[in-house]
Amino acid sequence: MASLTVKAGESDVLNVLGMPLWFLCDAKDTQGTWSLMEEDIPAGHGPPPHRHDWDEAYYVVKGALDFQIDGKPVRVESGGFTYLPRNTVHSFKGAASSPTRVLIFAIPAHSSAFFKDMSREVVTVPDDLAKVPAIGKRHGIEFMPPADSARSG
Repeated sequence: MASLTVKAGESDVLNVLGMPLWFLCDAKDTQGTWSLMEEDIPAGHGPPPHRHDWDEAYYVVKGALDFQIDGKPVRVESGGFTYLPRNTVHSFKGAASSPTRVLIFAIPAHSSAFFKDMSREVVTVPDDLAKVPAIGKRHGIEFMPPADSARSG
């Protein structure tokens, strides 16, 4: 494995559900052992509850994220960190007036192909949102049904 240095502005930006995401260290850079992403998350934006077979860790550089971790609310603010073992059901939303900047570590590095497919295939929100569960399934991500559909069905 070769060393890697990424300077500010050098990595390509992906658009994931309207949120910019950069891979600072991709799966191809670490032979799949881990990856590092940087993302800006506006207030109220973020993924629905989901789980996957890899660990994730989040470091909030600025702003705040409101997580739901196995159904429990957890706020992580600037300078805070949270680790989520594989198969932990989680979601989060930006919780600051300006976009929250977060670093996301994935171990092993399974998430890069998912985010690249999301950026390529989910172009118009909300029109393309129906594609998200199938993209997730292709990459080992299970999205949980909305709470109200679980109650009514």
